Amino acid sequence: MELKKYKLGEILDVTRGASLSGEFYATEGKYIRLTCGNFDYQNNCFKENKSKDNLYYIGDFKPEFLMEEGDIITPLTEQAIGLLGSTAIIPESGKYIQSQDVAKIICKEKLLYKDFAFYLISSTLVKQQLSAAAQQTKIRHTSPDKIRDCTVWIPELTAQKRIGKLLRSLDRKIELNRAINQNLEAMVKQLYDYWFVQFDFPNEEGKPYKSSGGEMVWNEKLKRFIPKGWESTTLGNECQMYQPKTLGLSELDESAKYKVYGANGVIGKYHTYNHENSEIAMACRGNSCGTVNRTAPFSWITGNAMVIKMIDDLIHNEYIKQALQYANIDGAISGSGQPQLTRENLNSIKLCKPTRELIICFSEQVSNIIKMYLQNESNIEGLTRQRDELLPLLVNGQITIE
Repeated sequence: MELKKYKLGEILDVTRGASLSGEFYATEGKYIRLTCGNFDYQNNCFKENKSKDNLYYIGDFKPEFLMEEGDIITPLTEQAIGLLGSTAIIPESGKYIQSQDVAKIICKEKLLYKDFAFYLISSTLVKQQLSAAAQQTKIRHTSPDKIRDCTVWIPELTAQKRIGKLLRSLDRKIELNRAINQNLEAMVKQLYDYWFVQFDFPNEEGKPYKSSGGEMVWNEKLKRFIPKGWESTTLGNECQMYQPKTLGLSELDESAKYKVYGANGVIGKYHTYNHENSEIAMACRGNSCGTVNRTAPFSWITGNAMVIKMIDDLIHNEYIKQALQYANIDGAISGSGQPQLTRENLNSIKLCKPTRELIICFSEQVSNIIKMYLQNESNIEGLTRQRDELLPLLVNGQITIE
């Protein structure tokens, strides 16, 4: 396969977004402003930004900054290591405004196929050039000119289409698995909510307890009505909690085998694991304090997360993961400059305790759902690894598709 040398500026255009005044940021509205938080740079795809609540924009802006479905975007500031060069595709027309931290990629259609461009920008070849040219400030940034100045070697258009379609098909399989997992997650949450929040678990006749007139009694410690036979307890009474050894960022290695879970979910990879089973890891430092993550088997949980698991091994850890979503975690957070959760503070968090038989019944029902979830996570990881291994070989012409 013959490759031809170009500057990116010869085969695509790069436009910077609008400068949006902070006085028009809002917590609700019609339009959402794009930020670097919309890039899932670890998976190279678009994500909804949940880090802020004032993402809507109610001021005036030029129509060309309103994004269309299928538009390709790339960040201009590196708010996290590895962000520069990542790409995302806008999922919906007429909803997102391109801000000044986000660049739009516009392909010259006779020279560059759009799907191929998406992977070309996020390839190691381009990422390394952007990183080398990035200005060395506290938060590094690039510019449309620096992106245009990157040198690439690309095949002719027909080969680009074959490569783009293959890589896109792998991404669609990944997206499908993620969508399935979102549904599985929703199923578990709905079941927990129905049984342990609305109190409509099956009674002895299989009917919803509270809706069928099940007796509710006042609990003085919890200051609320709970089903008869239930009790109040604390997190410390029901769970084991500890913080594992902390791994430094210099110890992480993306070529390693095992995932590392920290305060914000997966933060890298390491050569050994410290957990053979899926555990619950709660962020215990920083702004994400109290965030609860489910980990994969054979992974490492690092010390800025607290491992929390049920003492009773007949009760699935998923029960406590769901229960923690409703617990008063904020009341246990201490520290003003650096919020943190300690085991002592977590021990005293109050919980409503259903009958053991009911929790075991819930555990049996969710066990298979979580197995499916974790299997899908493994499938996603395998497909992602396959895509990432193929990407540089295809883009560099080391392998071809007939």
